[in-house]
Amino acid sequence: MRKVQILLVLFIVTSFAYGQKSENPMNNIKVNIFSPIVKTGSFFYERKVSESSSAQLGVGFTAYNREGIKINGIFFTPEYRFYLSNTKEAMEGFYVGPYLRYQNLKVEDTEDGSKATLSTFGGGVVVGHQWIFKNIFSLDIFLGPNYNSGSVKVTEGQEPDIPTSFDGFGARVGVTFGFAF
Repeated sequence: MRKVQILLVLFIVTSFAYGQKSENPMNNIKVNIFSPIVKTGSFFYERKVSESSSAQLGVGFTAYNREGIKINGIFFTPEYRFYLSNTKEAMEGFYVGPYLRYQNLKVEDTEDGSKATLSTFGGGVVVGHQWIFKNIFSLDIFLGPNYNSGSVKVTEGQEPDIPTSFDGFGARVGVTFGFAF
């Protein structure tokens, strides 16, 4: 009985995988492979909405700890991508993507014990290129400027020194690997 169940699962999985090869992918689930370097996790879901555009939602968390400042929290990044290649459909090729970002962070200065919450709202634009291999795997490289403006609410002590990448001008850079379907 166990062998039959395993064969049935394998049949369903391979049928689904091979069935997708005849069509262009409509969805893409990705992870930013460089995020762990800065103690962050970034995950994305991209959906094709037309022949030349897609919408993407990024969700992430951070555990930044540098020079006595600890920052922990989550962020959301909705993005709309315009694919500029005339020879390929959306979700593959060169693109420009304006985006917004909301962050909700807890900030702590470990030297003097100050604590605060930081909520930011901002946005920017990225340029990038995404490749889809065998209608299954994706590789996406992007770069662009951003600006975040926020409000700090001190919960203990004085206002901690917050790095400008969390509140002010910065850059959004990434390389993602994902699965398209």
